[in-house]
This record gives sequence, C-alpha cells and structure tokens, in this order.
Amino acid sequence: MMLISGPGRLLLNGSRQRVQRIVMQAASKLSSTPRAGSPADARPMRSSSSTVAPKRQKNINTRLEDLEGHSSAGPPRARKQQPTSQQAERSAPRVELKATAAAAVAAVASMNAPPPSSPAAASEEPEQYPTFVPRNPGVKDGQWNKVDVAIVEVAQKDATGAVKSNKIDEKGVVLLGKSVEELAELAAKYGQPKYRGKQLQDGVLKGARTIEDILTVPKEVRATLIADGVRTGRSILHHSVSSPDGTHKFLLQLYDGRIVECVGIPVSKDEEGDGRNRLTVCVSSQVGCPMRCTFCATGKGGFARNLMPHEIMDQVMTVQEEFGKRVSNVVFMGMGEPLLNLPSVIKSCQLLNQQMGIGARFLTISTVGVPNAIVRLAQQDVKATLAVSIHAPNQALRESIIPSAKAYPLEALLADCTAFYRITGRRVTFEYTLLAGVNDADAHARELGEVLQRHNLLSHVNIIPWNPVDESGFKRPSRNRVHSFQSVLEAAGLTTTIRITRGLEAAAACGQLRNMHQKEPLKEFQVPA
Repeated sequence: MMLISGPGRLLLNGSRQRVQRIVMQAASKLSSTPRAGSPADARPMRSSSSTVAPKRQKNINTRLEDLEGHSSAGPPRARKQQPTSQQAERSAPRVELKATAAAAVAAVASMNAPPPSSPAAASEEPEQYPTFVPRNPGVKDGQWNKVDVAIVEVAQKDATGAVKSNKIDEKGVVLLGKSVEELAELAAKYGQPKYRGKQLQDGVLKGARTIEDILTVPKEVRATLIADGVRTGRSILHHSVSSPDGTHKFLLQLYDGRIVECVGIPVSKDEEGDGRNRLTVCVSSQVGCPMRCTFCATGKGGFARNLMPHEIMDQVMTVQEEFGKRVSNVVFMGMGEPLLNLPSVIKSCQLLNQQMGIGARFLTISTVGVPNAIVRLAQQDVKATLAVSIHAPNQALRESIIPSAKAYPLEALLADCTAFYRITGRRVTFEYTLLAGVNDADAHARELGEVLQRHNLLSHVNIIPWNPVDESGFKRPSRNRVHSFQSVLEAAGLTTTIRITRGLEAAAACGQLRNMHQKEPLKEFQVPA
C-alpha cells in the first residue's frame, strides 16, 4: 500500500527555507470566505475568547478537576492531632496524586489559553529528542510519567461519552452518522412522517452542508430544525494544499473552532500494480494526541479532545467531494491515537461501511499500542485491518522513541497482537519507521524478525523511511540502508513494503498550520451550519 507517511505521525521532507516559504504562501491565502453555496451571513461568527467551552471539552476538563478534587479529599477529623508515622506514610501518595492531577488539569486546560510568552527555563535538563513544534506547556519531553497516564485515562473515559452524546431528544442534534430509524424518530418529534428520516439522511450523504441544502424537506420544517439548533454535522474547509503527485491535504474546522487534518491520496493501478485505481483517505481520530512519540508533531503538541464518529466520517466525505470520485480505502493514521478513542473509531468504521459503502477490509486502524485495547478491538464486529506501529525490536529502544511504551511493554503488545489473530483470524501488519543511526541497522532487522517469529507474527512489515522537516532531531536513512534493512527482514520470512512518501509540500505547509491551532481553537471562526 502506497501511503503518505501518516499526517501527525510523521514530519515530512523539505528544506527549512522551502517549508517556511510554503507556509508563508499558504497563510497569505487563508481567508474567512466560506465554501461555495454557504454565504457568510448564513453562519454566526464565534470568538474563542468569549465562548463557553464546548460540551466535549467541558467534560474532559471536569474529569481532570474531579480527579484533583478526589485526590485531595481526606477523611473528616474531629480535632487536630499530630499524624503518626504510618498516617504520614499513607498520606504521601495523596499528595503525589494531587500534584499529578493538578499537572494533568494544567496540561489539558492550557490548550484553551494563549501560549506562554517566554520559553521554558534554561535550567531544565535537555532531552535526547527535544521538541521543535508548538506544544502545550503542560506536556514535557522525556520519560512517560503519571501526568501522561492521567491524561490518557481522561481521553479513554471521554471516548465513551463521544459516542453516547447528541441523542435525538437533545438540542442541537447532528444528522450525519444517524441511522434512518434515528432520523425517522427525529422527524416524528416534529410531527412529520417517518419517510422524512430517509430524506434527511439522503440529503446529508449526497453533500448537503447545511439544513437549508436539503431541498426534499419542506421549507417550514427546515426552518424549525434550524431554530432548534439541528445541523448537518459537516465541517468547514479551512485550508487545503495539493502536491504535484496528486496528494491533497485538508485542514477542517470543527464546530468548536478546533482544526483537524485529513489527506486524500490517489493511487493509480500502474503505481500499485494490483489493477485498481484507488483513493485512500488518511483520517484523524483525535484533536491532538497524548502519546508523545518523539518523531510525531501531533503527539508533542498535546491532547485537546476526541473526535466524534460523524467528525471522522466528515473527513472521508470531504475528500470524496473534493476529488469528485469514490473513496476506496480509509486509514486511521492521522492526528491522534485511534485506540484511545475506540468507541468512536468503531462506530465510524461501521458508518463508513454501511452508509458510504467502503468495504471493511479496506479500513485500516493504526496504533502505537494502548493496553487492553487491541483485544477489545478484536472482540468488536469490525473487520478492519490492524496496523501496529512497532518502530523498534526491543523494549529499551522502543521506550526511548515511544515514551508510552513504558506503560505497555513490547512483549505485552506482541502478546495482544497474537490474541488479535487468534480471535479474528486476521494477521496484524507492522509499521516500522527507519530513523538513521537509531533503529535502522541490520542487527535491528534481525532482532525484529526474531521477536516476531517468536510470537508467530511473521506477517507484513511496512518500512517507512523517516522524512524530517525543519529542525528535527532525526535523519533519513540512505536508500542503501533502507534496502539492506528490507533484505534482512525478507530473509527472515517476512513480507515487506517500502512506503513511498507522497505529498511532501502539502504535508509541510499544512502540518505547520495545523500545529498552530492544535493547542487552541481559532481566535474567531464561523460555526458550521
């Protein structure tokens, strides 16, 4: 499979001057002009500085604040007394947890605040792979710590709510992603016949970006829906960049002013050699990411919130509309860790299959690894391919470039991959990013082959040569080194693919623009109708 090195997972190639020039040109083209067919006065303007935080963001911050409050609470005391040594020992973890919770609160909450005006203190110990991208000041480089664990737990708890929210009986219901039965229920609520539900779904799936665009529904019904805050759930195309190879990268503005990205990657049958013309969409599953992989711009920028199923589906629809051709493949390799937002990812896969007709075997879910999540995925009624970003053949090396590996050791990850195959009958594919002088030696390839063979996981490895942009701490390996690594793996019985990087200019320009708005929403934005 020929894919762009996943947006948000990999920074891409280009000289620093060229990237800066592209970004400057792209930024100069940005305007508040809405999409064709959506007049500016049809959408209210919202200022992020004067708007109450959206419901999803409120829930994330509230859970962190609850964690802080719980950790600081102690049993009631009738009178003051000096603590015994045992009591003092028992109270110590509470203090540590309180500090951890407070740091986690600051880490997520600060995404709604402007970035600090001064750099981090020079006295801080330098890290092995320092950050060069805009990032949440509450998230630091270095080893995986309790603050990281707290934020990951918040993301997982919020993921369930992201699917359960927006019921039919709520104000501001979203049409995209709803079943015909759900929309028939909505129609009945307004005294309309049940067939209106099918009309609403067809209207959205055929490209209606606003309620007004669904012309099969009577005007007075549309007016009532709009008055009640019902909306289609489509995003606003904030910016797009194309490359000579046909790759298009899109920045989409969500309802709360956050920015996510998706990529459309056309592949001709001659390029791939399988007789099929394909259009692959690389989608995001979160705004930001809490996993902090050292080679990932999104991961270093921090976590804002999970995407809801319709927000993932909207990315695929946008690419399909912009290219004017049917999407054939979808890969969850964009912003975010898909398995931290598993309920929305599973639901969106079902929607893509049932409502957009994309075959389940043409859906790929990529993960760096989340404890217990792979087995949970295997138990779901989703026949998507699982791609594991392994990137190292042993625990020590993997932990140095993927800090979260400290909480999910390599042996445990591979044991879960074995369980996935046992439960589903579908082999796991592995992604391995080659970083020059770090993990690209023949010895690393031999060790990788041995560890996969030991777990009976001799399947397929996607080899991804690193493509640094700007001031990255990593370097791209030579072509000879890449092919040598591949030869060693194939000698061990593994099938491999060297992933060809697509859309370098698009990735460079959009990636930096996206990073500007990952930590905080746009200062002023139009609310999608």
